[in-house]
Amino acid sequence: MVQSQAVVADGWIPGFGVDATPVRTISASDTRGDRTASLTGLRAVAALLILGTHAAYGTGQLTHGYIGSLYAHLEVGVPVFFVLSGFLLFRPWVRAAANGTRSPSVSRYAHRRVRRVLPAYVVTVLVAFLLYEFRDAGPNPGHTWLGLLEHLTLTQIYEPVYFFVMHQGLTQTWSLAVEFAFYAALPFLAALLLRVLCKGAWRPGLLLLGLAGVAAITPVWLMLQNAGEWLPSSAGMWLPAHLLYFVGGMALAVLQAVGTRVNGLVVGALAVLSYLIVSTPIAGDVNFAQVTPWQPLVKSALYLTFACAVVAPLVLSGGSGYGRFLGVRPVVWLGEISYEIFLLHVIVMEVAMTTVLQWPAFTGSMPVLFAVTLAMTIPLAWLLHRWTRPI
Repeated sequence: MVQSQAVVADGWIPGFGVDATPVRTISASDTRGDRTASLTGLRAVAALLILGTHAAYGTGQLTHGYIGSLYAHLEVGVPVFFVLSGFLLFRPWVRAAANGTRSPSVSRYAHRRVRRVLPAYVVTVLVAFLLYEFRDAGPNPGHTWLGLLEHLTLTQIYEPVYFFVMHQGLTQTWSLAVEFAFYAALPFLAALLLRVLCKGAWRPGLLLLGLAGVAAITPVWLMLQNAGEWLPSSAGMWLPAHLLYFVGGMALAVLQAVGTRVNGLVVGALAVLSYLIVSTPIAGDVNFAQVTPWQPLVKSALYLTFACAVVAPLVLSGGSGYGRFLGVRPVVWLGEISYEIFLLHVIVMEVAMTTVLQWPAFTGSMPVLFAVTLAMTIPLAWLLHRWTRPI
C-alpha cells in the first residue's frame, strides 16, 4: 500500500488530535457501520447491471439501435461501485477530521482491504486458468504464465496493449485492478487533503475544493489519451481515467459530515435523465471507436452524475422507499455476495452460452442468458463468499 511519509507507524496522521477544532460533531445516528443495508443492496444492483451489459454483448444486442445502447451503458454499474468505494473508504478519515479524533490506522485499513478482496479473487483467477486449460473458448491471449502472474498481482491493465494479456474468463477484472490502485492511493490522498491542504483542521469547504482539484485529473488524463500517442491504449483502464468516480464518493462523505440533504425524487430523476442521455450518440457510438476527444469527457460526466445520484439519496437523506427497497433482506443478501457474483459471472456466462444453451456467439436472447447465468452464478458465489470471507 502507498503511504504518505506524514503517516506514522500506527496509521495516525499528526494534526488530528484533540487540538483540532471541528465545526460539527457527527451525531450518533451517523456513526453506523460502513456497510449499511441499503448500500449493500445497491451493490447487488450494480453487479446485476454489469451482468446485464455482458449478457447483451454476448447475445449481440449492442447493435440494436438505441435499445442496444441502453444495454451497453449498463456498464455504469462499474462507476457505481467506484463511487461506493470512495464514499465508504474515505468516510472514516472525514469523521475523524470532523470530530477531532485519530485518523484510521493505515495498517489496519490495508489489512482489511487485502483480506476482503484478494482471497476470492485469487481463487477465481486460479479456477479460470485451470478451467480454460481444458476448455476452448476462442482466442485467449492472456492464458499464459505471464498472464497468470499479471492477473494474480492485478497488474494486467498496465500492459501497453491490454488485449495481449486479456483472459477470456477474467475480462471484467480490469475494474478490480483500478479499485486496488485506489485502495493504495487513498491514505496518501487523505493525508494530502486533510493534513497538507486543510492543515489538520476541519475545513469542509476547502476539502471539497481540494477534491475538485483531484477530480480534474480524470478529464486531463482522458484528453491526453485522445490527443495522440502520449499514453498507451491501456491507459484508459488506469486509475487516473476513473479517479473522478472515487472522488465523487469522497465528496459525498464530506457532504454527509456537514449535514447536506438531497431530495430523493430530484436526484432520482437526474439519474434517469443522465442514463438516457449517455445512451445517445453524444457520448459516442458503442459499436465504433470514439472519434471526438470530448465524447469520453461527456460519458464520464454523465456516468458520474448517474452513480452519485443513485448513491446520494442513501447517504444524504432520511428514509425513503428507494432505501427501504434496497434494504430488504433478499436484496441485501444478494449484495453481500455481489463481489463474488462479479468475479464469477463471466466464466459462468461463457459456460451457460456455449454448453447449457448451446448458442453461437452473438445470438440468442439477452434476458434468457441473463437469467440462466444469474441462476448458475448465485450458488457458486455464495460458496465462494462463505469460503473466503473475512472471519
